[in-house]
Amino acid sequence: MRILGLLTAVAAGIWGATAIGADDIDPNIIIPEKILGSKHDFTGLNRRAGVAAMPGLAFSDYGTPCIYCHIPPDEEEIGSSFMGGIPGWNRFKQAGDSFSTYDSRTLDNKVRTPSSISLLCLSCHDGTMAVDMTVFKPDGWDSAEDAALHLKLNGADDLESCGKCHNGNAAHSIAIKHIGTDLTNDHPISMEYAGLNFKDQDFRPPDTPFGFNNGIKLYDNRVECATCHNVHNPDVKLLLRVGAEQLCETCHIK
Repeated sequence: MRILGLLTAVAAGIWGATAIGADDIDPNIIIPEKILGSKHDFTGLNRRAGVAAMPGLAFSDYGTPCIYCHIPPDEEEIGSSFMGGIPGWNRFKQAGDSFSTYDSRTLDNKVRTPSSISLLCLSCHDGTMAVDMTVFKPDGWDSAEDAALHLKLNGADDLESCGKCHNGNAAHSIAIKHIGTDLTNDHPISMEYAGLNFKDQDFRPPDTPFGFNNGIKLYDNRVECATCHNVHNPDVKLLLRVGAEQLCETCHIK
């Protein structure tokens, strides 16, 4: 897929495997330098806000922000699926029946298991796995350097969860980041976009096979977490691809 190819190429570039110029990257898909020091950069978490997380205690610092999601270039040929990973990504796949997904009588099609690219987001935000739980580690990684704790993005009050401190008392609450496995009250994901080929008059047809000209994306004709959110552009509130006032009306006519 074109988008996955670009993601892999950018990851390789940051690791030093290839050199990629600004003209080679669609800024609506990836802005690689912006993830550095952001909330999705576990090598310098929140550095932009002037604070640092606890590498070596809360999570393992693998030295590159890419590896927490992307398969290292030297492992691409092997892939992660045979080790229980999400196809195409460097995170472990959740159990097939992990999620309760959105349903309604007006939903054109119901998806019981999210697609790989949304499973990637959920592999941290559902709170079931540690944020540093990757299939592949960096070359030469010494397991003796593993963190003392491997914390989950979970609001629970236990030593394995960020919520132990991030409960709104000791630190700001993690609740908004912890989506959980019950997705019935969230926007549906991984279903075919209803506006394709003018199938549903309540939805606008996309501008291209990859989505809309304002940056909203489709992945294999499907709506995913990354349709509306761009983790590589942390400067935008809620990581939205377009402003909240335009977001819903990009797809929905009513």
